[in-house]
Amino acid sequence: MRRICPPLLLAIALSACAGGPPLQSTDRLTVVENSSVLPPPHRGDLTAADRPALIGPLDTIQVDVFNVPDLSREIQVDASGRIAMPLIGTVDARGRTADELARTVETALRGRYVRNPEVTVNIRSSVSQVVTIDGQVVEPGLYPVTNQMTLLRAVASAKGLSEFAKEDDVVILRTVEGQKMAGLYNIAAIRRGAYDDPPIYANDIVVVGDSPSRRAFRTIVSVAPLAIAPLIAILQRR
Repeated sequence: MRRICPPLLLAIALSACAGGPPLQSTDRLTVVENSSVLPPPHRGDLTAADRPALIGPLDTIQVDVFNVPDLSREIQVDASGRIAMPLIGTVDARGRTADELARTVETALRGRYVRNPEVTVNIRSSVSQVVTIDGQVVEPGLYPVTNQMTLLRAVASAKGLSEFAKEDDVVILRTVEGQKMAGLYNIAAIRRGAYDDPPIYANDIVVVGDSPSRRAFRTIVSVAPLAIAPLIAILQRR
């Protein structure tokens, strides 16, 4: 087996374990040196801006018509995004908010069947409001999107980054008005407060890149554990 140069091992070990620069205040971030004086949030800071929850295929919704119990029911949206109700037939629910669908049902009922209908719609469960998280995370898969979902929260939902994740190579794929778009993000920079944690929306695809240098370091450790052991011991004492 070819002999591995110790200085090369040290360089790889240090590069793999090196941390980012220390936090510094910017026009977008205020760094408090003493954590004991970090002020508490205001009430408005505890809530995120609301995002409309849209109804999609196979979602389950609850439709209630005030004072008309025979029309009130739980309904599953079919695969084409439609629901069926007595008296008014099928209604297209796909892409509508709960309030928009309620107004549509009211319009269909008004006059012919119910004089002054009052309809409320609630989304009981949603299988269409999901984000796909793939690549170097612990548990890739589909995860539900909430009104406060961000990139860091999405990664946390997938149990965090894997051992070989490349923090500066994270892509968000999104379709906007029929056009496919991609944004490249640096999770390490977001954690440092360099820029805001971007919001995540339904149907987004998050892909965390792979770090060849981390894989190379693991390979070196596996093929030459005795040679690398002193370096690991030095790093652990730092």
